[in-house]
Amino acid sequence: MLAELKELWRFRELLFTMVERELRIRYKNSFLGFFWSLMNPLITVLVMTVVFKNFLNNGTENLSAYMLAAYLPFLFFQACVLDSAQSILTALPMVKKIYFPREILPLAMILSNFVHLVLALLVFFAYLIFYVWLRHPQDFPIPATAALLPIVLLIHLALSTGMALIISALNTFYEDVKHIVTVVMYLLFFACPIMYFSENVAYSFKDSSWKYVLYHLNPIATLCTSYRKILLDPQPVISNNVRLDPLPLDWGLLGFAAFFSIGILFIGYAVFNKLKWRFVERP
Repeated sequence: MLAELKELWRFRELLFTMVERELRIRYKNSFLGFFWSLMNPLITVLVMTVVFKNFLNNGTENLSAYMLAAYLPFLFFQACVLDSAQSILTALPMVKKIYFPREILPLAMILSNFVHLVLALLVFFAYLIFYVWLRHPQDFPIPATAALLPIVLLIHLALSTGMALIISALNTFYEDVKHIVTVVMYLLFFACPIMYFSENVAYSFKDSSWKYVLYHLNPIATLCTSYRKILLDPQPVISNNVRLDPLPLDWGLLGFAAFFSIGILFIGYAVFNKLKWRFVERP
């Protein structure tokens, strides 16, 4: 694996060039550019906020920010896996003619989406400052725990990279993989605390704490909760006139997510390296 990493480092300029190319293609000939990519999550969160506040009796203060803090990271993971799934197949003619580390293709997708996530988080911070802070100037809306953001981002990046490498390699030979993954991502959205909170999960499983832990063994669920806990001040969740006290960030579950993510990264890179020399055999 060290030899492959050294080879990847030797071709780092090609990787950066392909990341730049992906970003240019995404925002080419668009006046608003990056902000069009934010329209989908912003509108989705707006609709969910209206529905949950007005029809499902969720009185949680600043509900939209709490949803967006978890939804943006989920979209990053989803985009990494789905975009990478087709990365080898799309470039197959080039793969058969030119030598370069094949992992550059999915990595370019991952890093371009990571740049998008960072920009989206900057917009999220701007929203907190200019909307929340202006309404409540006595309370600065970005807590000190936001300093932990790089750690959570690295864990998230490791998990996304590992899964993307596995899916991109398998989908090159079995194109059903991308359809299966699309369905799994749709279901995963509901299995993560995005429209609801970890406090709702804990309240539902209040007599069975192991079910709460089992739920958060899904690393994406733990990461969505972690983003929410470090980027926003804790506040009670109010659902159907029931007040649920905020839970602290569970460092044990985050530690498991980190361990799992690093493991998936190593496994994903090993699987990709094992299969990549067979890509040229793909008809």
